Order: sequence, then C-alpha cells, then structure tokens
Amino acid sequence: MKILVRSDSVILEGYVNAIERMSRPLNSRMGRFKEKICKGAFKRALERNDDIRLLLNHDWGRELGSTKKGNLTLTEDAIGLKVRAEVTDAEVIKDARAGNLSGWSFGFMDIDVDQGEEDGIVTRAVKDLDLFEVSVINRKKRPAYEGTLVTVRAEDVQYNGEELITEPEIREDSTQPQAGDIDYGEYEKIIAEMKGEK
Repeated sequence: MKILVRSDSVILEGYVNAIERMSRPLNSRMGRFKEKICKGAFKRALERNDDIRLLLNHDWGRELGSTKKGNLTLTEDAIGLKVRAEVTDAEVIKDARAGNLSGWSFGFMDIDVDQGEEDGIVTRAVKDLDLFEVSVINRKKRPAYEGTLVTVRAEDVQYNGEELITEPEIREDSTQPQAGDIDYGEYEKIIAEMKGEK
C-alpha cells in the first residue's frame, strides 16, 4: 500500500484484490472455504455500480467517501482491483502516521460461482459479483486475501525473484503536491513489465 500523508489528508493507493489468487481459508456457516475472484468480475461490477462506498473496517457507520463523491477511484487491470483514495478522516490519518493501516478488503455479493474442492476444502471461483464497498483495514481487522499487493508478505508475491511490495510504504508530505505529482517510479515500472508494457 502506498500511503502519502498530508497535513489534512492521506492518499492511499494499491490493490484491493489480486485477481485469480486464492484467499486464505475462510470460515462460514457452511464450513471452511477458499475463494478467488476471476478476471473480469470486478470490471463488470464497476460497470454496474457507479457508487461504491469507501469504509473503515467494513463499518457502514464509518463511511470515508465513495466513487460518486470522487475521492475513491477503482479500476480492474491485469493484476487486480486497483484503488486510489484520498481520505480526510482524522482516525485514518492518525493510523496512517502510526503505521496501523494493514491493507484493503471489499464487500460483495456473488452472482456466478464455480465451486470445487481442494485438499478437503471447498473452493469458489467467483466469475461475477456485485461490489458494494471497499474498506481500508487497520490492525483491528484481518483481510481475507493476504496475497494482494496491499497486504503482501515476502513469500507471497515476487517478480523476477525480488519482493514486489512487502509492507505499507508511508511518506509524510508537507509540500502538498497534487495527485499527479506523486512519484511511484519503481513500482509502476514493475507493474508495467508484468502487464507486458514498455
């Protein structure tokens, strides 16, 4: 997760979910399962819903913005559901400064799912879904998808044998640049290479 802390806001960028990557084992009333979001599912969901909310820890009482309000941008690319958010909430800014933001999560309802089994655990391949919200997660919660680029551990995602992103990167910004002035240099180069771009 890229975190740019300004005096009165914080800009968060990263990936809510890496497509075609299994979640950690999850629990439900029906038992344990793992799931992945298939390529194209987020794209279709974004086309259907132009007002996806930005929440803190899936709490509908802690709305931080939305795509309609303009402080949340979501796109699906070759890696997954990419996010950019500008948040002015005091608690989130404080958590960002303290290094207490641990990643992203999302709330959805599946529409089309292929179900299987692997090593005695039910697997779900979500081919289509309705997306309602994405959540900034602090250390009070644990994201379901540990293999995303925002909650990644060293062994989860590597590119050319090097860690892609391992921990949230926090920068203080006292000069108040505009969004276009943020330099994500090396990570953008790596992502472009993964997409086959020059």
